[in-house]
Amino acid sequence: MAKKLPNLLFFGIDSLRRNHMSHYGYGRLTTPNITKYAEGGVTFENCFSPHIPTTPGYSNMMTGLDCFGTGVVGLSQKEIAAGVPVLAEMLRDLGYETTCVGFQGNAAGRGYDNYISFAGWGPDHDDGRAHKAENLNEVAIPELERLAKGDKPWMLFMRHMDPHSPYLPPAPFKDMFFQGDACDPNDNRMQKVYDFRPFGDYIKSWVPEGCTNPDYVIAQYDAAVAYMDNCIQHILEKLKELNLEEDTVVIFTSDHGETLYDHDCYFDHHGMYDCTLVVPLIIRWKGHLPEGKRYADYCQLKDVTPTLLELMGIDTGLKFDGRSLMSLVRGEEREAEPEFYITECTWMRKHGWRTPEWKLMVSLEPDFHFKPEIELYNLIKDPEELNNVAEENPEVVEMLKKRMYQWIEKREKETGRTAPIYTNFLRPEGPFKTSEEAYMGKYIGSVKDAVKLQKK
Repeated sequence: MAKKLPNLLFFGIDSLRRNHMSHYGYGRLTTPNITKYAEGGVTFENCFSPHIPTTPGYSNMMTGLDCFGTGVVGLSQKEIAAGVPVLAEMLRDLGYETTCVGFQGNAAGRGYDNYISFAGWGPDHDDGRAHKAENLNEVAIPELERLAKGDKPWMLFMRHMDPHSPYLPPAPFKDMFFQGDACDPNDNRMQKVYDFRPFGDYIKSWVPEGCTNPDYVIAQYDAAVAYMDNCIQHILEKLKELNLEEDTVVIFTSDHGETLYDHDCYFDHHGMYDCTLVVPLIIRWKGHLPEGKRYADYCQLKDVTPTLLELMGIDTGLKFDGRSLMSLVRGEEREAEPEFYITECTWMRKHGWRTPEWKLMVSLEPDFHFKPEIELYNLIKDPEELNNVAEENPEVVEMLKKRMYQWIEKREKETGRTAPIYTNFLRPEGPFKTSEEAYMGKYIGSVKDAVKLQKK
């Protein structure tokens, strides 16, 4: 009798900023349960989501392809390129039963046998807080129990939304990381957030009235992560109770990070800065992976699917742009990929090139933050990306542009399609002509408006 293939428990968390996880060295204890669980598996310390935001990030994660392979760079794109299967479809073809919690309708969320929704956005209780992870547990844990009773291997994918704005963790988490004055009248740092027309009213709709201190909002993000971590422990305990740990691969990752107050991008996840591009990647399979190992090698979300398939002993015969990380786990050589192409098509349409030393960003249309067309950062001297040195280093700009355009030409020839960043715009009628037009052309008025936009 053929050995049953392993199950897959997939935590595909939205907007989880890696350097705000205590597992990755953050000073606040935000992820103690994930850390404890990860001690029984492997952690990748430098995983990148090079194509942001949500839709391209999950598309890379679930196909093993880059943006040329998926054809996806835009937030609102509805379909991955024709003929490209996603992980759920690959496993379903092998006899898996697949369930998706909280991700129906996205291009990368197709192909599951079962879809389950949960209240995963704004405040949903009398306390005015968002109980996102508890709502997910209410549907995901019974589904885990149901899948465990079946005779098929299974995949359970869960899209936790707690780190995505609005950051409204319930008590007692909401007060755990902030003891200052959120409404200090002498602090005016939130005023520029409220004055930013596209997002200001949206953010004002869920922070406390009169909030002047961005540190309070950041503390709410951290508290939301800690609350989610606590709820995730319930799922991990259920997996253990069902005696499935040795039969189940468990993965934690995210589609992108979060900007918070950095780079004037205001508690969102746009801008190709590393706070948005760098994501967690943790994998555990009890008895099959080394314990407590951490790897500093660069990897990307396109490596997730090839890694899982090799770990699970599955050969689909498909060709991937990403490469399995199992060679690192085995202590073998894996050719590094230290520089790579990056894109964004959220509220700004840009692409660029990242090396260990340099980050180049090139705008393809004027953006609503009135940022310069060319941004260049020395990641060694300026890891926070605070000092744009493009004007002082024109030769570096040209060198990186050349490498980027050579890569684009190479991938266009290999895939037979135009670079998707050239064919997807921020609005159907085409590119914005000025930053002022972009600034006036986008407005999210409240949490309810954001919910409508997300559904759309």
